[in-house]
Amino acid sequence: MGIIWVVLIAIVALIAGLALGFFIARKYMMNYLKKNPPINEQMLRTLMMQMGQKPSQKKINQMMRQMNNQQQGK
Repeated sequence: MGIIWVVLIAIVALIAGLALGFFIARKYMMNYLKKNPPINEQMLRTLMMQMGQKPSQKKINQMMRQMNNQQQGK
């Protein structure tokens, strides 16, 4: 009977550790991406120029706003 309890406690501790680790890692990545966004205005301007578009500041601001709204919505 004692071995069953040890195995059961080990399984419960493993599941709890996995769940806790997942949520801690998720929170860390969300904060990291908020502080260091993957695309900034200069990168967006370069991408638009490579695609053959002439980037105006209005267009860049609009695209950045759309990206921020999309990120906030998730």
